[in-house]
Amino acid sequence: MQRGSDRLSRRQDDEMKHQLKGLLRSGHPTRTEEWHDPEPVAEDDPELAPPRGHTDPFEALRLELGRHLARTPFPAHRGDLLRMLRERHAPDPLVERVAALPGDGTYRSVQEVAVALERPPHPA
Repeated sequence: MQRGSDRLSRRQDDEMKHQLKGLLRSGHPTRTEEWHDPEPVAEDDPELAPPRGHTDPFEALRLELGRHLARTPFPAHRGDLLRMLRERHAPDPLVERVAALPGDGTYRSVQEVAVALERPPHPA
C-alpha cells in the first residue's frame, strides 16, 4: 500500500537502502572520508574543563579516551588501541598508559579500557 507522504520514488528508496546496507550490517561507517574524522588536538588547544561538579580522575581519563577512540571498532587489542591513538595524535602520557596494558587483553569498549587503566598493574 502506497502512502501519500512518500517523498522518494521506488528507485531512490532502493538506492538509499543500498548505500546504507554496509552501515546497518557493520554498525560503523563503511566509507573512508577524511572530512568525517575529528580534527586532531593541537599543542596550543586549551584543556577541556570537566563538567560542573565532576573532578573525578576516572571520568577525566574516560573522557580523554573517548575523545581519541570514539570511532574505533571494538573489540580491540592493545596494539589496535595504540595504533588509533597515534593516528589521532593522542597525548604521549595517554599513549604510554595504554602501552602499559597487558598485550593479551581484548577490550569491548572505551569503558573497559578506562577500567583496565585504573587497575593497579599485576606484579610479574
